[in-house]
Order: sequence, then structure tokens, then C-alpha cells
Amino acid sequence: MNIMVTNDDGIHAAGIRALAGAMTELGTVIVVAPDRERSAVSHSLTLHSPLRIFELHKGWYAVDGTPTDCVNMGIHNMLPIVPDLVVSGINHGANLGDDVTYSGTVAAAMEANLMGIPAIAFSLATFEPSDNFTDAAKIAVRVARQVIAHGLPSDTFLNVNIPNCPLDKIQHPLVTRQGKRSFVGKIVDKTDPRGRKYFWVGSEEPQLNDEPGTDFHAINRQHVSITPLHLDLTNHKSLPILAGWEF
Repeated sequence: MNIMVTNDDGIHAAGIRALAGAMTELGTVIVVAPDRERSAVSHSLTLHSPLRIFELHKGWYAVDGTPTDCVNMGIHNMLPIVPDLVVSGINHGANLGDDVTYSGTVAAAMEANLMGIPAIAFSLATFEPSDNFTDAAKIAVRVARQVIAHGLPSDTFLNVNIPNCPLDKIQHPLVTRQGKRSFVGKIVDKTDPRGRKYFWVGSEEPQLNDEPGTDFHAINRQHVSITPLHLDLTNHKSLPILAGWEF
């Protein structure tokens, strides 16, 4: 197997080191990742400035762009062959529910999926310092083995969230649907020492919809959550409703 590893936390993050190391069990690993943290950049591409690549050591390349840039650069310009699998992560923080639309980790897997390459996004469900990336990487290898053995359905990539606990405390994986949360955004406005306004984008503590079958429900009970995603954002149930409108 030829496996490409990327992330959005940057090439020096603990999660990508653990993931790349674990994936060597499955084949040859090439790391192409942002040169610094690029969290919450979603599926953005760099179109108005050049991109540069820095080889840190053999098989490890830093790109001064987004996770989506890294997947494009890796597949079209850097790798000698198209990879058999693209894995993204392990993100420091969960990517659950509506947050997948912001996530650079998920977007990297999405970009590989658009190119017809099997892809998985992995996240560790904590924003606190953690010693569980190595154990999370063992879970990642198990999931990747199943993808390699069975393949993925057409137009599908996986979003995998792993509980922040030691391997022996993690419950068995569940196939889940994307959950929902009640999100209240806010803008914090302050004044700097020179009297100029500045603004900080944030949010209130989200209210999670803890419904059985969702990614939130699984993670809250220390199960690994495996959610199949695809890029079709069409609300198919709305098509017949809007078809009756007199545009």
C-alpha cells in the first residue's frame, strides 16, 4: 500500500506523528501536511499566492497552504504514484456534527474522495493536552485495514472520532450518522492599548443533541464513532416542495 498522511494541526503536531508511525504497518507512508496549524480552514484552496514545499526529512513534506492544498500538491505534483489511501489527522479535537463543515481535517479527506481515492479523517475527542494519540493511532490502523479489505461505497469517505481514553477503556466502534447541535455564535469586541477596536470570533458552549445513533451519542459513551460522509449537500426532500413554487 502507498498511504498519504495529512492533517490541519500542522506537520509538527503529535497526532500526525502518531498516525504516520502507525500507518507504516500497512505500507509506505508519505506525509504532506501544512507547515503550521490550519484548523477550521474547511475546504479552502490557495488561489492568490504561490505555494512552497519544504522537505523536513525523507518522506515528510511541509506545504505553506491548507490541508486541501496539501492533498492536491501531494497527489498531482509530489508523489510518484497515486496513493491507495489518504488518511487525515489525528486531529487534536473532535469533529462531530455540524463542525465537519469547518474542519480542515475532514476537508482533506473530502478532497481525496473527490479524486476517487479512499480517504479517512481521524480525530481525538479532546482539546486538552492528551497522551492518548498513540492508542488512537492503533484504532486508526484497525479502521484503515477494514477500508483496505472491503473498499468504500461510491462517493463515500469516513469521519472517525476516537474517545480520549486509553485503548483498554475505548468501547467498540459504532457506525453513526452526523449529529446536530444548538450553536450560538458570538463576536467578542475589545479595545487594544492604542484605542483601536478588535474582534474575536467565538461561540457559547454548544448544546449537543445526544440522540442514539449519532456521533455525539457514541463519543459521549466512549465508543469510536465512524460516520460515512459524502459531498452531495442537496436537500433531496426539498426538491418536490420547491418544484411547486412559481419562480
